[in-house]
Amino acid sequence: MGTGYRRVLLKLSGEALMGSMGYGIDPEVVNSIASEVKEVVATGVQLAIVVGGGNIFRGMKAASAGMDRATADYIGMIATVMNAMTLQESLERIGVQTRLQTAIAMQEVAEPYIRRKAIRHLELGLVVIFGAGSGNPFFTTDTTAALRAAEIDAEVIFKATKVDGVYDSDPNDNPEAKRYKSLTYAHVLNKELRVMDSTAIALCKENDIPILVFDLNVRGNIHRAVMGESIGTLVGGSCEIS
Repeated sequence: MGTGYRRVLLKLSGEALMGSMGYGIDPEVVNSIASEVKEVVATGVQLAIVVGGGNIFRGMKAASAGMDRATADYIGMIATVMNAMTLQESLERIGVQTRLQTAIAMQEVAEPYIRRKAIRHLELGLVVIFGAGSGNPFFTTDTTAALRAAEIDAEVIFKATKVDGVYDSDPNDNPEAKRYKSLTYAHVLNKELRVMDSTAIALCKENDIPILVFDLNVRGNIHRAVMGESIGTLVGGSCEIS
């Protein structure tokens, strides 16, 4: 195949889907992601996707405003399904076969999440999109990404965000902030670096799943990551600062 990986899990934040908009879904961004995914699938790589829902509803924010946390999280799960359906439609429109599986039963629009079926879809070359988080409140879609990656035997998690990697301090506040080339899981946990939540990092550490953090806004970065090019920050190595 000439690629760096055989099976990968791509984690897309909901915020990434809204582009420069303040809320909702930017069709141009979704179409751009779909186009990159098509290029990746054409290389023979098996690709699964977990989508967040923060562009529509954030459970933690609603809970902090007084809403019951479990209820807020369930609403957030439904928001992820809206994003997943939008991405699925964009992929299918350009000829990429997909399956949407949700952790909350929605048989009219998606399959229920079944691990063996998801793996079989991937083996057949379909893109599998996981919606509705883990199906449980109090867990983030980052944790869902780590969980699904472990379940489907993914070799790596690609966390596509709005920044080009992980820094030793906030680059917005500190112009001298340095970007890490690679990081250990322990350093991320001990320094409370904002890569993924601690549950997700611990799951990846336990299952030896590296996490590559890179900028989704740079066209071609998903393909570069799949090809094994050195971009962003790799969590699961040594601590190197660029």
